[in-house]
Amino acid sequence: MPGSGDRATAAGPAARAVVQAAAPVQGGRRAGLGLGGRREVVVRLRRASRAPGAAVRVLVLHGLAGSTAVWRAYEGLAPECVELWDGALPWGADGDPDWSLFGDPAEHVAHALDAVPGGVDVLVAHSFTVGPALEAVVRRDARPRGIVAVAPFHRRGPAEFSWDDAAYYLNGFHRILEEGLRISAGDRLSPQLRAAMALRVRDRIGPYGWQQFFGAYLRSPFLDVGALGMPVLVVAGAEDFAAPPDDAAALAAALPDGRLELFDGCGHFAMAEQPERFADAVRELIRNAVPEAGTGTPTRPFPPDPPYAPELT
Repeated sequence: MPGSGDRATAAGPAARAVVQAAAPVQGGRRAGLGLGGRREVVVRLRRASRAPGAAVRVLVLHGLAGSTAVWRAYEGLAPECVELWDGALPWGADGDPDWSLFGDPAEHVAHALDAVPGGVDVLVAHSFTVGPALEAVVRRDARPRGIVAVAPFHRRGPAEFSWDDAAYYLNGFHRILEEGLRISAGDRLSPQLRAAMALRVRDRIGPYGWQQFFGAYLRSPFLDVGALGMPVLVVAGAEDFAAPPDDAAALAAALPDGRLELFDGCGHFAMAEQPERFADAVRELIRNAVPEAGTGTPTRPFPPDPPYAPELT
């Protein structure tokens, strides 16, 4: 049964949402997710609010094979009122490769939302995670007051999918991963090494991980967008070859209170490629979703660079 671990406190700012996997037995042993058949979402307080009064709790979620480091620039640019939490999801760069064999990705997002003390005011999700995040919110009674969907995969109807789409994302999946390495590592990796690393990451994700990605994409036309009555900011890069900008436009147009921000000269990672513009767009979303919050500009610089960690899809 799903459960939650320790809640974050001032003394211990790490929360764990733990899901026990009832995995089948294969060859006399339990085939599980992680040690003992367990998989978990780890939610961490990344930055406390720096403003007096009530904080705006913002939860940021990385994409497939990504890590929480992708939010470093936003951490330094977020309004003073933001209490920033990040979630390390099972499909992250350091997650269990077998996460995709069992379960529903939306359930992991739900547990991340539950793990933030006091509830989440604004949910920010990137790429693959957008679909499961929106599915999780639709199923909940307690919902965020606003959502930011970055580089979403979304189609208006099932007839918009073709075999060409499946072939594009199957045969070109490594190109999306390679783009993540290019953004995160810059000139530190040669093109040859970057391509080789992308293939290794692809192989680590495996066919089941790809199926989870494409399956979430195929479910997108059936999302109950009418149930998402809160303000939703959809961010897309005009040069994104992974999640087409038309997908973002379709999602924004279908939402009751959706707004599209299209970043020129930007690809799949708006928060890293154009962090100032991204932070400004999220600040405006917070103003709309949490109007009582003060959203002045931050006064502190970016935190120091973390150790190198690839950011992928």
